[in-house]
Amino acid sequence: MTRTSTFTAAPAADAAVEPTRVAVSTVIFTLRRLPGSETASVVLPLVRRTRDPHEGLWALPGGWLDAAEGLDAAASRTLAETTGLAPSYLEQLYAFGAVDRSPSRVVSIVYWALIRPDEMADASDENVQWFDAASLPRLAFDHNQIVDYALWRLRNKVGYSRIAHGLLADVFTLAELREVYEAILGRRLDPANFRRQVENSGTLIPTDRFRTGSHRPARLYRYNQDVELADRGPLDRRQ
Repeated sequence: MTRTSTFTAAPAADAAVEPTRVAVSTVIFTLRRLPGSETASVVLPLVRRTRDPHEGLWALPGGWLDAAEGLDAAASRTLAETTGLAPSYLEQLYAFGAVDRSPSRVVSIVYWALIRPDEMADASDENVQWFDAASLPRLAFDHNQIVDYALWRLRNKVGYSRIAHGLLADVFTLAELREVYEAILGRRLDPANFRRQVENSGTLIPTDRFRTGSHRPARLYRYNQDVELADRGPLDRRQ
């Protein structure tokens, strides 16, 4: 019988072994009409690094995980400290831990968050700016890859969940909801087909209120709170 050895050589006694550190970062998405555009785009805030490594480059907001702190609490804290934002939707995205992603050994627990347009005003620090998620500059570390992955998750999840609700007010028109979908998917949707699909989905409840303007009044809708397609399952929120 052949035996497979699982022996791993121990590091040399004089080799310096740095501890692995854990950081928490967040990709924050919202919608905004950029200058010269009539349609909304998905944008996100970035923080300019003021020290090495990558001094002067833009990066995702984040910070170190405290020893006595849960991951969700760390994500909320680092967001407040770096951008002043408190998102209405916050979910763990992925863990990024490539050995060469930082000069020292760092594993980043990355969250993604959704901010409604009326919640954006607090991010006013000169080292915080909003960027079009589809055309970012070179970012620090592996943050371009992280944003690309978050966008991919957002585009996939919008098709089967209530994720768009995190970018809307409590009540909204179908045109406003369609605009969210179009911004996320990056393409136009047929208004009649979209209306038929969302009205048949059972996730929306029509209200008795209308939004008036230059066009004919548009009915306002709200999400059916009894239908939760984005259920995370029996996870402990204190993780």
